[in-house]
Amino acid sequence: MRASPLGYCQGMRQKNAGFTLVEIVIGMVLFSIALVSLTNVFVPQAKRGIDPIWQLRAVMLGQSLLSEIEAKAFDEFSDLAGGTSRCNEGVSCTASGALGAEEVSRDDFDDVDDFNGLRLSDSDIVGLLGGSLTFQGNDIYRGFSASVDVFYDDNLDGINDDDLDQNGTLDTGSLVANRKLIRISVNTPGDQNIAFTAVKDNF
Repeated sequence: MRASPLGYCQGMRQKNAGFTLVEIVIGMVLFSIALVSLTNVFVPQAKRGIDPIWQLRAVMLGQSLLSEIEAKAFDEFSDLAGGTSRCNEGVSCTASGALGAEEVSRDDFDDVDDFNGLRLSDSDIVGLLGGSLTFQGNDIYRGFSASVDVFYDDNLDGINDDDLDQNGTLDTGSLVANRKLIRISVNTPGDQNIAFTAVKDNF
C-alpha cells in the first residue's frame, strides 16, 4: 500500500518540532553553571595579575624612602658638617623617648630618627623634590601607604632595645646606643605588606 502525502507531511512536522521546554531549561541551567565556573576561574586571575605591578611599585617606594633616610646623619647631635665627632663621645645621642622629627617639614629632616613616626598615604607620597607622582594624570601610589619606624637596636635582633617586651611602650625613654634600625612598611592596595629594614651605625 502506498503512503499518502498527508501522512508524510505529518511525520516531517513531528521531526522538526524543535526543543521542548524541559530541554531548554536544562540547557540554560548547564550554560549558567559553566559561565559561573569560568568566571570564578578567570576573575581571581585578573586580580592577581595586578599584584606584581603593585609589588614593584611598593619596592620602588620602599627603596626610595630607604635611600633618602640612609643619606641623613646618624643623630641630631652628630657632626653634620664633616663627621669629625660623633654623638656618645662627649655629647650624648638623642634619648630613645625623643626619637622623632625636630623639624616641621620633611624637607628639613637632617638625621635618621627625624623619620621615626612618618606616615604617608595616597597623595602624601611625593617625589624627593615634592612633586606628585603621576602617570598620564593618574596618581601611581593611590591606595598605597607607608610607615617608618626608627629605634635603637644595638644587638641587631630587630627588637627595640628600649621596648624589650614589645608592647609599644618604651621601658625607660632614656636609652642611647650606637645603632638605629630603620623599618619601613609599605602596604599595597591589595593589602599586601612589604617590609624593608636597614641599620645605621654611629660612625
